[in-house]
Amino acid sequence: MTTTQSNFKKPIIIAGPCSAETEEQVFNIAQALASSNQVNMLRAGIWKPRTRPGNFEGVGEIGLKWLVNAGKAHNFPTTTEVANAKHVEQALKAGVDVLWIGARTTVNPFSVQDIADAVKGTNIPVMIKNPINPDIQLWVGAIERIADAGINEISAIHRGFSSFEKTKFRNEPKWGIPIELMRLFPDLPIICDPSHIGGTRALIEPLSQKALDMNMAGLMIETHLTPDEAWSDAKQQVTPKRLSTILSSLIVREKNTGNADFLTKLDSMRTQIDDSDQRLLETLANRFKIISEIGQYKKDNNTTILQSDRWFEILKNRKKNGSELGINEEFIDSLLKLIHKESVLLQTKIMNS
Repeated sequence: MTTTQSNFKKPIIIAGPCSAETEEQVFNIAQALASSNQVNMLRAGIWKPRTRPGNFEGVGEIGLKWLVNAGKAHNFPTTTEVANAKHVEQALKAGVDVLWIGARTTVNPFSVQDIADAVKGTNIPVMIKNPINPDIQLWVGAIERIADAGINEISAIHRGFSSFEKTKFRNEPKWGIPIELMRLFPDLPIICDPSHIGGTRALIEPLSQKALDMNMAGLMIETHLTPDEAWSDAKQQVTPKRLSTILSSLIVREKNTGNADFLTKLDSMRTQIDDSDQRLLETLANRFKIISEIGQYKKDNNTTILQSDRWFEILKNRKKNGSELGINEEFIDSLLKLIHKESVLLQTKIMNS
């Protein structure tokens, strides 16, 4: 699998309105983006899947012509979201250069397969957003279905994951999931969509920097001439001028450097990390050994696995100790709960043996 924009300098920047609203709007946005000379591809939503009926659901097929013509006029390749085979047919007929599959579609293997069947026999590049729920197997499955259709130019888009919990993000980034996707597909380009992760203009810049620091291939940022008047997702769109400021402020770091002294020092520090990890694993193994012995002792004396007072005391004291050592309390909390979960499982096996 190769990037659809391999001739572009990293990071790849995809920008344009959340929704194509009018022909004039799409053309003027493309013109403004072209003047900055920072954007590689023009995007616009033609069909907009909305959670509830009555909201603006896109202008439909007519918007494809607006998008393609604006792209040609300003030397931009174009991309839009497709959710079914009919969308694919219409987008290909109109001359759209790249398709993307949205999060609401990625979550449904039947829909992805319909799209895969529709693009079979073409050489159209396809970008695949993560599913709305944090299930990496759905993301992997969508990538595999498009690859099985004979599409070689595939990339992924990280747009965050829905959550019942209220946080500062519209969609939780859960960076560990795209990192795992990098491990599974080392050559697969991943583009970050900070607009949908953040849900507000203020979060686009820090999320974009984070994505580049995570070695992502590029950014997809929603752009509108008058964002507050946008027909969809008004809060997360920025003006072309603001986009230019954001892009100019980002620090693009290299994955590797040819500096021999740097690499030697880095290898030395990584060796220290390896040694620390080994000691950490040995400590965990010893802890679980003691946990097993405690589990047997509880069984012999007919006592419950969970000793809640002891557990709450451990949680409180270890978080305090960790904080004094400069370790984030939330991390300590998550780590201890993970260890405790495994400890309960170990003692449960002993109780039931």
